[in-house]
Amino acid sequence: MGQPALILASASPRRRELLARLGVTPSAIAPADIDETPAKGELPRDYAKRMAREKAEAAKSEDGFVLAGDTVVAAGRRILPKAEDEATARKCLELLSGRRHRVLSAIALCAPDGSLRERLSETMVMFKRLSPGEIEAYIASGEWEGKAGGYAIQGIAEGLISRIHGSHSGVVGLPLYETRALLKSAGFDIA
Repeated sequence: MGQPALILASASPRRRELLARLGVTPSAIAPADIDETPAKGELPRDYAKRMAREKAEAAKSEDGFVLAGDTVVAAGRRILPKAEDEATARKCLELLSGRRHRVLSAIALCAPDGSLRERLSETMVMFKRLSPGEIEAYIASGEWEGKAGGYAIQGIAEGLISRIHGSHSGVVGLPLYETRALLKSAGFDIA
């Protein structure tokens, strides 16, 4: 019997690239369209896990395993939004400037029989104190568009981050250590 089919419940090219680093190519891409509004009072860790689980369940298939993920940037108990406009990105960067925050990257794997496996990666990230000019230059780059917390660690922002403790790939969007362990536990052949 060959490798089980793997459906990636994400349209993110970054998640596909990260998965390829494990030698895994999804047999299909099926982004899950779910309501991503945090519940009232929901903590960042619980929110990240719920989003990954709901995305996996929304895309579940009898034809293969469904892998879903969600990345949340949290300042204390506050869940930062995905920056869809310059004002939101600017507010996020101003908030994160000179302080540490957490990036929670949850993954969920739904088997064809409906069973679910989950993992969570938690990474501490610290930005240097950002000058107004650095914030404006980053905003002008456009790199923040659609990114949780208004930044992408795999680009220009990496030069503004003074410290990271945890999973770099988790901050990008798919924690490779946890993903590899999850896939191996489900029977995927990964070197």
